[in-house]
Amino acid sequence: MEQHTQHPVVTLTDAAAAKIQSMMLKEGKQGFALRFGVVTGGCAGLSYEMKFQKNPYDNDIAFLHNGVPIIVNQESVEFVQGIEIDYVDTLKESGFKYKNPKAKSSCGCGTSFS
Repeated sequence: MEQHTQHPVVTLTDAAAAKIQSMMLKEGKQGFALRFGVVTGGCAGLSYEMKFQKNPYDNDIAFLHNGVPIIVNQESVEFVQGIEIDYVDTLKESGFKYKNPKAKSSCGCGTSFS
């Protein structure tokens, strides 16, 4: 990845980083980066999107956090700046959790916000 920024746009807890790395291994995506951003939709207006991508696009911000290469597009930065991504795996729930200091409200599913 050519472009790097000093300060991570989003951060990963140790649990989230470990889960993402194990998913990359399981899916044969070593050498890929995690693309994180927002898309319109969901019950509160915007939804988080995560997927694996080999190379960043020209206007992406690429950085490394907790051992995971992460790509965020410029349009998503204002919505995701400062988010902490966590991973929980308990009897009650499992999955990624997003702590967004900028979200005015979020829905019960935890993947949509405004």
